[in-house]
Amino acid sequence: MGLMTGLPQVIEEAKKEYERITGGNFALTEELGASENLLALGDNARFMKYLLDGGDGAESLRGRIRQIYIDPPFFSKASYDAVIKLQSPEGDTAVRHRAYEDVWKEGMADYLKMLGTRLLLMRDLLADEGTIWVHLDWHGVHYVKILMDEIFGEKNFINEIIWTYKSGGSSKKHFARKHDTILVYSKTDKYYLALPKEKSYNRGFKPYRFKGVEEFQDERGWYTMVNMKDVWSIDMVGRTSAERTGYATQKPEALLERILTAGSREGDICADFFCGSGTLGAAAGKLKRRWICCDDGPLAVAAAMKRLSRQGQSMKVLRDISEAGDVKEKASAELSVTAFRVPTLFKDIISFTVELAGYSIDTPQAAVLRAAEGNPLAPIDFWSVDTDYDGKVFRHDRDAAVYRDKKGLCTKMNLEIPAQSSANRKIAVRAADIFGNISYAIIDGGKIFEQDR
Repeated sequence: MGLMTGLPQVIEEAKKEYERITGGNFALTEELGASENLLALGDNARFMKYLLDGGDGAESLRGRIRQIYIDPPFFSKASYDAVIKLQSPEGDTAVRHRAYEDVWKEGMADYLKMLGTRLLLMRDLLADEGTIWVHLDWHGVHYVKILMDEIFGEKNFINEIIWTYKSGGSSKKHFARKHDTILVYSKTDKYYLALPKEKSYNRGFKPYRFKGVEEFQDERGWYTMVNMKDVWSIDMVGRTSAERTGYATQKPEALLERILTAGSREGDICADFFCGSGTLGAAAGKLKRRWICCDDGPLAVAAAMKRLSRQGQSMKVLRDISEAGDVKEKASAELSVTAFRVPTLFKDIISFTVELAGYSIDTPQAAVLRAAEGNPLAPIDFWSVDTDYDGKVFRHDRDAAVYRDKKGLCTKMNLEIPAQSSANRKIAVRAADIFGNISYAIIDGGKIFEQDR
C-alpha cells in the first residue's frame, strides 16, 4: 500500500524534474556518410531536451517523431554484463564487462520517477499521429501502466502486447516466466497503426466454406487471414545468431521490425532512447526509416556504431561534451600507428598504408592483460581512418573501416588520396575496443606523402 499511496507524489516529482531538465551540449564527433540518422552518447533526458530545444542550431523535433520504442531497465535489481570474445594465444576467452545497472537504491519510487521524467519528454517529441511502445516485464509493468495512463491519458491506451519466447531456465516455485510486455500508447486519437495480418487456423484444420469468407490452405490445413492478435511468439536472439552482439538483454530484430512496420511508414523518424546495441536502428535501416538512438554507456554506443556501420548505414554520432555530460565507465587507452607511402604508377594519386602498431588499456581484467601480452591489439574491436581530418569531426566511409571477425583483426589498411590535395592533410585513425573505449592517433600527412618507404 505504501507505493500506491505515494504514487501521486512520484508523478509530481517526475513532473518537477522534467521542468528542470536542461539540454546537453551535444557535439558532432563522428560522421559516417551523409545522413539524418543520429546516434548519441549521453544522458537520454538531456539529449531529449536538446532535441526539443533544437540544440546546436538544428530544427526542433518537438512533435515530429512518429514512433518511439524504448527498452528501459526493468527494475530487476540486477547488474547486466556484455559477454565479448577476446582472442589470445590460449584461445578465445569470454570477457565479461558491465553493460548497465538496474539497481535502484530508493526502490520502485526512484525507478518510476526516472522513467516518468523521460516519458514526459518523449510525449513532447511524439507526433500527434505517433505511438510509443514501452518494453517491460513483470517487475514493474503494472506500475508503469498507471504512470502512462497519467502522462498519455487512459483513453490513449492502445494495446498490451505479450511477447512470448523460449529461453533461460525455470523454477520449481513458479511457472516459467517466458514473456515480456510491451505497452502501446498514442498521443491523440489520430494515431497511425497498420495492423499486420496473420493466419488463423480453422477448427480441425478443415474448410468452413462460409459465404464471403476467403480461406487458404497450407501443409497444416485450412486457415483465414485475420488482424494480428496481441500475443506474439518470436524467438530470442540465439547464441549462434548472426545478429548477436554479446550485449546484455539484446532484443531480436524480428520483434523491432514488426513494431516498426505497424507504427511507421518509410521515411518516418523512429527513436529509441535506451538503445543498447542498436536493434531499433538496425531494423529501421532495413525498413527505410530514419532513426535516432541514444544511450549513456560507451560500450552500448560503440556496439551500436559497429553494428550499424557494418550493416551499411550512415549516421551522425553526437556526444554530450558538457561537464554534466560526463559518461560512465571511462578508461584510459592509447593507440599507436605507423604509416608509409606506397609507390604507384599514377601521378595524380598518392597511395599509402596505415598499420596499427600498438594499443594499451588501463584495465584490471586478467584475461585482457594475458591476451595483450601476446598481442597488444587484442582488445581492439574495430578501427577506421579519416584521410582528411579537420581536428573536430572524424569522418570516414565504409571502405575505410575494419571489423574484427572470427578470423581476427586485419591491422593494415591501404588507402588513396588525390595528389593535388595532399599537402596539409592530417590522417586520423580511430579505434574502438571491446569495452567501448575510443582512441585516436593523428598522422601528419606531410611527413609520409613526400617520400616512399
